[in-house]
Amino acid sequence: MRKDGRRVKTAQPMYQVAAHIMDKRNDAMNMMEVNVPLEPMQDYLKKKRAEGKEYSHLGLVLAAYVRAVAEYPAINRFVVNKTIYARNEITIGMVVLKPGESEGTMNKMFFKPTDTVDDVHRTLAQYVQENRESGDTNSTDDLIRRLLKVPGLCRFGVCVFKFLDKHGLLPKKIIDASPFHCTMTITNLASIRTNYVYHHVYNFGTTTMLAAMGVPREMPVRKHGEITFEKCIPVGFVMDERICSGAQYVLASKRILHYLKYPEQLETPPETVAEDIP
Repeated sequence: MRKDGRRVKTAQPMYQVAAHIMDKRNDAMNMMEVNVPLEPMQDYLKKKRAEGKEYSHLGLVLAAYVRAVAEYPAINRFVVNKTIYARNEITIGMVVLKPGESEGTMNKMFFKPTDTVDDVHRTLAQYVQENRESGDTNSTDDLIRRLLKVPGLCRFGVCVFKFLDKHGLLPKKIIDASPFHCTMTITNLASIRTNYVYHHVYNFGTTTMLAAMGVPREMPVRKHGEITFEKCIPVGFVMDERICSGAQYVLASKRILHYLKYPEQLETPPETVAEDIP
């Protein structure tokens, strides 16, 4: 029994077989570009800043994603050792640049399916503040530093971690410290003024989805028979197709776009939280 998930026995046979045919995550990665209209988000952020709340585009995207997971928990599954699992938590990994440095540190944030947009921004602000401090600021930094102290220990340690992870024996403390074991990893490339990318998925760990936000751009949109240009935030998604049907991914992505168009709906907890059936 894994510490971070429960085996899914109700998955459709096609997906159970797919985990054997495509036994590596990069075998099963699908890529999708989503253009998020910027105007509704900007209007909402202005309103919140007038109330004294420093919200961000990134925080809204995270809040919309957490709510989508609450409604479509199948997108929070993962595959290890050809077996599909339902994840016990909603965790999102993100790199944070330290002041005056070009490289950053990475760990992950923990969310609940009932989190509101306020809860998400509070978690995000605390995560960024803690990880921008100098030195080893999180359990990931500490673990890596320990592995690199002794020559050869890192290679040996990673091999051990992979073996333990494959057989469900990795301790919860290590899983909590690993940025490779999370629901999604997100990177905001607009913060360094560059475009989105389709970021590769990792075979190590359990991360099901990678999302990369890029610099806002104008996109042609047909309205009332005319072509107009709408400013959007492009997001590149790379996902593991083995965990659920494409329909589930499409429905979840539509809900994310809906909440980013109407962010005020994220101010209250969801009325109900769907449960994944193992």
